[in-house]
Amino acid sequence: MRVLVVTDAWRPQVNGVVRTIEQLVAHAPAFGAAIDLLTPDAFITVPLPSYPEIRLALARVAKVSGLIDDSRPDHVHIATEGPLGLAARRACLRAGRAFTTSYHTRFPEYVRRRAPVPERLTYAWLRRFHNAGDGVMVATESLSRDLERHGFQRLMRWTRGVDAELFRPRPGVDVFNLPRPVFLYVGRVAPEKNLEAFLSLDLPGSKVVVGDGPSRADLENRFPQARFVGSLQGEALAEAYASSDVFVFPSRTDTFGIVILEALASGLPVAAFPVTGPADILRDEAAGALDEDLRAAALRALSASRDAARALALRHGWAEATRSFVDNVRGVMTSRAPHPEVAVS
Repeated sequence: MRVLVVTDAWRPQVNGVVRTIEQLVAHAPAFGAAIDLLTPDAFITVPLPSYPEIRLALARVAKVSGLIDDSRPDHVHIATEGPLGLAARRACLRAGRAFTTSYHTRFPEYVRRRAPVPERLTYAWLRRFHNAGDGVMVATESLSRDLERHGFQRLMRWTRGVDAELFRPRPGVDVFNLPRPVFLYVGRVAPEKNLEAFLSLDLPGSKVVVGDGPSRADLENRFPQARFVGSLQGEALAEAYASSDVFVFPSRTDTFGIVILEALASGLPVAAFPVTGPADILRDEAAGALDEDLRAAALRALSASRDAARALALRHGWAEATRSFVDNVRGVMTSRAPHPEVAVS
């Protein structure tokens, strides 16, 4: 089975969407599937206003349609709702080709933080985008329930995983050499990540931020007591997790949070708000703490079990995540059901 994954998010971006697709490509052959990619690399791109690290493809429907035909896929999966995803959706509808989509990002909440756009309008647009396909893959049960309330149809689960060999406890490692305890954040440094909720906390020890983004300069200026180390990958990132005492995840808008699994796999307890993503993963508070008072959660997580954190992460493998994706695609291929929206829009 050959699946073409269309994604606006791709290298050199460092985020959960890119990491998920990379792991899908690596593990799919074990389940009888080959993954081809259609990414912005095939197009002229322009920087996203206010976020130049992300580049948008200037994707014409005719070119995208030709590239899909050239790939000769058995199935098309559209991973993102950007210009490339939009063009692929239109091309599939015109050709009567089956396709599925993913809901990786809470755009209504993200847009609201940056512009005075009501969430209901963004949800209406996203609902139209996703309901045109044969299934919407989501990472968690709570996100599925939430989207169902917003009128999304044909929802199916595609969970996430972690590389538990790279991200593992490393006793004695301390790359920061800072006063303990060390409270760590890893991820984009952007408004939607709600980093101020972490950086403004009155906590003992030290705060470390790993990652980059449009808010970094402002936050470094406003919170000089925190250490900002920029983006890290591979062994350097794994050592950063292993060198810390608590992972603080302040976002209220993520759909999952792969970094949570990376922290847990490193034996690092997690503190977070009880929202979609953290609440789906941290079902065992022995591995961390969830609280609307993020400071209380961070302090409580100091006494959480590093062994329990590691054990919880080991339940989430990339192989099992890939199996769920492949099973979803096979289900669509073998029993494609007609649905009301068939007109190109």
